[in-house]
Amino acid sequence: MDYYNVIIIGGGAAGFFAAINIAEKHPHLKVSILERGSEGLQKVKISGGGRCNVTHAEFIPQELVKNYPRGEKELLGPFHQFMTGDTIEWFEKRGIPLKIEEDGRMFPETDSSKTIVDFFLNEAERLGVKVLYNQSVVGFEENETLWKISTKKDVFTCEKLIIATGSNPKIWNLLEQLGHTIVKPVPSLFTFNIKDKRIQDIPGVSVPHVQVKVLDSKLTSEGALLVTHWGLSAPAILKLSAFGALELAECNYQFKIEINFISIGYDECLTLLKNFKLTEAKKQVGKYSRFELPKRLWQNLVKASQISENKTWADLNLEQLEALATQLTKALFEVNGKSTFKEEFVTAGGVDLKEVNFKTFESKLHNHLYLAGEVLNIDAVTGGFNFQNCWTSAFILSKNI
Repeated sequence: MDYYNVIIIGGGAAGFFAAINIAEKHPHLKVSILERGSEGLQKVKISGGGRCNVTHAEFIPQELVKNYPRGEKELLGPFHQFMTGDTIEWFEKRGIPLKIEEDGRMFPETDSSKTIVDFFLNEAERLGVKVLYNQSVVGFEENETLWKISTKKDVFTCEKLIIATGSNPKIWNLLEQLGHTIVKPVPSLFTFNIKDKRIQDIPGVSVPHVQVKVLDSKLTSEGALLVTHWGLSAPAILKLSAFGALELAECNYQFKIEINFISIGYDECLTLLKNFKLTEAKKQVGKYSRFELPKRLWQNLVKASQISENKTWADLNLEQLEALATQLTKALFEVNGKSTFKEEFVTAGGVDLKEVNFKTFESKLHNHLYLAGEVLNIDAVTGGFNFQNCWTSAFILSKNI
């Protein structure tokens, strides 16, 4: 039976970050990571399209928490302890400078997740952290002053136990057996499946800024929109999926959305279209895109307004102008299912936040049991925010161990 001062279950971002922080501050402690797979950090490796979206350039805690549909209130205090700026400084001090992209996402300057993965692995080895692979945990329990952890191969004991396994149903079941409440997981970041003539032949077309709302709900979002082979994606859709995760699961992902492609109101749009009828009278409506929309999308919206390709602006009657204004500012689409990013799967759900002390990330039910990252019922929109939750929770619990 191997003994360690600290055992971390889960060889992902939060697990390695916690291990390195503990080992740096307390080199005399025996620290081990138990990873169920044959290699760790797989989510880090493929995140951000293989570039690793380390964090997001939002430096005000009150603004940062708004990107967490679950965890907004609870993370405010922790973000005052360890924030985006602290993450940047942490990596830069260790020789990994980060860069900010136009949309606020932050990546290593190398543009490669291998930089982060190699650093974690090398640093863990340098600091004497024992990383044990193919150690699928089947149980853990309090044994007087120690924790006893059983895997399919071995048995370990430790003084402090950290759970950093992300969205792992088996670990959630084990935590439930210890008395923790597990909020049932549902998908959080997903794209919308839509079959519609207006978008079916234009995959890859994107609009920089749209407004989207789910009908018969309070769910709204704005941002970039991308047409895919199966429907719609990009931040405007992913934000809706995150904040509406529970609500959209309840309706079995069958609902309607309304899209404003040009981010101005219907009345203002109609006025501009009437002006085009006067000023662009002889020009064909479908030939030249308006409102800086991609040409193929513009042409499909014109067709959907029952306007033929060769019609000039002068030919349009009021009914056609109104139909086009509706397509541009109030286009209805029927969503029939979802598509998830299997490699970057994010769920809403996990350990109930009421059962965690957010000053230390220690369980309120069991002493010396700590919980980091997405094993908790915390999730965020896309853009580096889920990683920031991992860094913050792992740093704070490591400081308190």
